[in-house]
Amino acid sequence: MAREEAENGRDDMQIDGPVPEPKRGHAVPDGFNPDYLKIYYGKLFPHEDIFKWLSYGNDRKHPGCDQSYFGRREFSFTLDNDIYLRFQSFNGVSELKKSINEKCPVKIDIGAVYNVDGNGNMELSMLHDSLGKPAKRHAYAQSGDNGFTPLERELIFDVDITDYDDVRYCCSGADVCLDCWPLMTVAIKVIDVSLRVDFGFNHILWVYSGRRGVHCWVCDGKARRLNDEQRASIANYLYVYKGNENSHKKVSLMDCPMHPFVTRSSKISEKHFKEKLVSSQNLFSNEERFEKILEMIPDESVTSELRGAWQESRRSSNLNGAVNVSRWELLKCKLQSRKHKGLRKFVEEIALSYAYPRLDMEVSKQMNHLLKAPFCVQPKTGWDRTSLGKSVVYFRQRFLQPLLKSCKEEIESSYIAKCRESKTSLGW
Repeated sequence: MAREEAENGRDDMQIDGPVPEPKRGHAVPDGFNPDYLKIYYGKLFPHEDIFKWLSYGNDRKHPGCDQSYFGRREFSFTLDNDIYLRFQSFNGVSELKKSINEKCPVKIDIGAVYNVDGNGNMELSMLHDSLGKPAKRHAYAQSGDNGFTPLERELIFDVDITDYDDVRYCCSGADVCLDCWPLMTVAIKVIDVSLRVDFGFNHILWVYSGRRGVHCWVCDGKARRLNDEQRASIANYLYVYKGNENSHKKVSLMDCPMHPFVTRSSKISEKHFKEKLVSSQNLFSNEERFEKILEMIPDESVTSELRGAWQESRRSSNLNGAVNVSRWELLKCKLQSRKHKGLRKFVEEIALSYAYPRLDMEVSKQMNHLLKAPFCVQPKTGWDRTSLGKSVVYFRQRFLQPLLKSCKEEIESSYIAKCRESKTSLGW
C-alpha cells in the first residue's frame, strides 16, 4: 500500500514524528546496505521475543489465554522507496517472522491492540454483521461502538536529543556525543523513578531510539488499559519543562514547598548538571553562554555582581575547564545565601531548565500513536533500537551498539570458524 492509499484510512492515526515527505529516489540513505538488513532480520532479529513480549501471556499455550490478542495488534512497515504499509496484523510468530523477512522493512512501528483482528473477528459481541470488505477498512469506516477502536496500548514516552539544542554546544540536530548523552541519562532516571514511585508501575522497558534519543515502554496491565485522558494526565504530571525558543524562563517553581516529585527530580537534574553538563558543555566559558543563565535570575543586583566577578576573572587569568564549575558554585553561593533568601529556588530552576526531560507530549497522550519497534534498525545510522539496561545507560550504550556491517562480519567469521572446526574434526 502506498502512502496515498494508506492515508485514505483513519486520518487521525498518530505516528512518532512527522510523516516524511516523499523523496527523490530511494528512501534508504547512502551507506546503508539493504543486504545487511536481510541478514539482520534473518539471523539476529528477535522475532520470538517480540511475540512473547507483545502477547503478554496470550500465546495460545494455555486454555485461559485470549487467542486473538496478538492478532489484533497493529504493526506498520515502511519499505524502501517510501512505501508505507499500515494495519499489518499477524496471528502468530511464524506469520510475523515470514512477513518481516519477506518485506524487509527499513522501519517497523508498533501500534495498539484493537477490537478487530486481521481476519475480521470483532471481540465478544461487537460483530453483528458480515464484513464483506477487508475487515480493518470496514471497521475503520464505522462510528460508535462498532468502530475500529484501540483497546490496549503500552504507555509510551519519547525523548529526543534534538529538543535540547538550545542548551548543548557540542552537537546539534540528530548528532550525539558523549558530552551531551548525559541529558538522556537524566531523562531516564527522572521518568523511571517517577513511574515506579509515584504511579506504581514495574514493567518498564527503555530503548535506545537508534539515532537521537530514547523511548520508554510501560507494559503493566493497568498502564496498557489507560484511556487517552488518563495518559494525558500522567504526561502532564511529568511536564515540568514548559519553555520554548522564545522564552528565557523554561521552568517556573512555586515559592511554597515544592511537590515531592519536583524536589526529587531537581536533585537528580542538579547532580548531573553540576557533574556533567557544566563542564562538558562549557556553560560559563564565555559571556554569551553565562548571560543566558543570568537572564533566569530576576534580581539585577545579583546578576550585576556575578557578571562583574566573571568578567574580572576573565581579564586576570587564563580560562580553563575548572572555571565552569567555579562560576556555578559562585552563583549557587550567592543565590542560597541568607542575604538572598527569595532566590534559592532559581538554583533548581536553572538546573531543571537545562537538564529536565523534554517530552514529546503527543506521543504519550494517545493510545493509537505508533512508535518504532525495539530492535528495529535505524537506516540513517545502522544502529539497532536495543533495550537499555540501567548499567548500559551509564556506559553510554548509544556508542556500543553493533552496526549492521559488524553483525554481518561476525556471522561470517562464526561460519568460517565452524567450517574449520568441522574440517579438523573430520581429519580433512
